[in-house]
Amino acid sequence: MPLKPHERRKLDESDDLQFYDAPRFVTHVDEGFIQQLTALYRDRLKPNTRILDLMSSWVSHLPDDVSFEHVEGHGMNSAELARNPRLNHYFVQNLNHEPKLPLEDASFDAVLCTVSVQYLQYPEAIFSEIYRVLKTDGIAIFSFSNRMFYQKAIASWRDGSERDRIALVKSYFGSVPRFSTPEVIQSEAKTLKLLQMFGLPGSDPFYAVIARRMM
Repeated sequence: MPLKPHERRKLDESDDLQFYDAPRFVTHVDEGFIQQLTALYRDRLKPNTRILDLMSSWVSHLPDDVSFEHVEGHGMNSAELARNPRLNHYFVQNLNHEPKLPLEDASFDAVLCTVSVQYLQYPEAIFSEIYRVLKTDGIAIFSFSNRMFYQKAIASWRDGSERDRIALVKSYFGSVPRFSTPEVIQSEAKTLKLLQMFGLPGSDPFYAVIARRMM
């Protein structure tokens, strides 16, 4: 079911471009999360393919030892995107105002979105666009934790539990016919505690929801 109007609301309804106008050269999750994400990318992304890094920043967390044919970046701050060494090209666009991506049909092998899905007010439209730009059998990977800019996250995300948020992203994929059944990868609390016992990073919970374009 589509989100209801009140579920799309943000506490801060000002223009998102203004909020992201000043560059933030920081990572919004800890090293444990980043290591898990990079390992997932190494496992699921094929070398020499075309990647769209949606809602990106100054770092994409792609494996350093894997080369890609082209990495297209999208984000809200041009200074951040310009510093990202993995991007071959980038564009700035507020997806909450203009969900249509300026990209050709079936032009990417993978679409990635890291710790940003919580800010989409019209995710049904964006996931339809992701389907459009993916090649057949192309993969979409949405990763997130429990951190956010609270005032800019939509109400449905803010008010939900972490389990609810997984279900929400799965429902976004489900809103578009012919995506595969979403796969969920997550680090349970027990796993995080075990990592910490051995002095390894792992304080931020890690979630990824993954699906493929079927045809």
